Amino acid sequence: MSDSLNSPEAPRTVADERRHRPGVSVRHTRPKGEPRFPDGPQADPAGSHFERRIRSFQPRRSRVTAGQADALQRLWPKWGLDIDGQRVLDLAALFGNDRPVVLEIGFGMGEATAQMAAADPDTDLLAVDVHTPGQGNLLALAERGGLTNVRVANGDAIILLREMLTPDALSGLRVYFPDPWPKKRHHKRRLIQPEFLSLAATRLRPGAVLHCATDWEPYAEQMLEVLDAHPDFENTQPGGGFAPRPGFRPLTRFEGQGLDKGHVVNDLLFRRVQHR
Repeated sequence: MSDSLNSPEAPRTVADERRHRPGVSVRHTRPKGEPRFPDGPQADPAGSHFERRIRSFQPRRSRVTAGQADALQRLWPKWGLDIDGQRVLDLAALFGNDRPVVLEIGFGMGEATAQMAAADPDTDLLAVDVHTPGQGNLLALAERGGLTNVRVANGDAIILLREMLTPDALSGLRVYFPDPWPKKRHHKRRLIQPEFLSLAATRLRPGAVLHCATDWEPYAEQMLEVLDAHPDFENTQPGGGFAPRPGFRPLTRFEGQGLDKGHVVNDLLFRRVQHR
């Protein structure tokens, strides 16, 4: 039995006080090589197991609040997974049920994801991002809202799709406001490309909907062009073109700020056609 109850309490330092103060960013020195969150997401889960290629995302380093850090430490073992590419996921075991699963690539801080999960408890959401504060925030939102239909994945969505999901595993795919890579020399980094659509089509069951949204009009035009040309997808709009924002996609704070500045947001909803 520990005798800690009878031991004098060690004096708390200023750093200790800051670490336990709600909403304060966590920035403390740790030995080189020690993981940032021992029980949380890994810094590079796939490591060097796969070929180097042009990525459509750029990991962002930003401060993690005490609340986000707490959620990562407590909830990651339960609701988080690292995309290491070393195993095939059993989605029914991951969620503890056999409900349809929708994959969301890039969820930011997770507010919209949490709202959609709360509004549709009969659908499971597998949300992928590499932004650590957002991962912690979504876990905290899921716990606060009692959302048992959310799982948070850390790493490269391409590796997840290609190595860790089985054919026809997904009932939907959402890509909201991906990095537009506006400079022409960076267009090759954009996620919505013919190669990505071919991979995604193998994991989407027939009838599943790929839903994209962007406030960068040139990227929206490119998305529409490549989706229209892809044989595995058909536009859900009878007359073709962009779709009105569906009611199930929440208007995020970021999107609202863009609309106030005159940005045009375009939604694209394309259905996975029957296998040829």
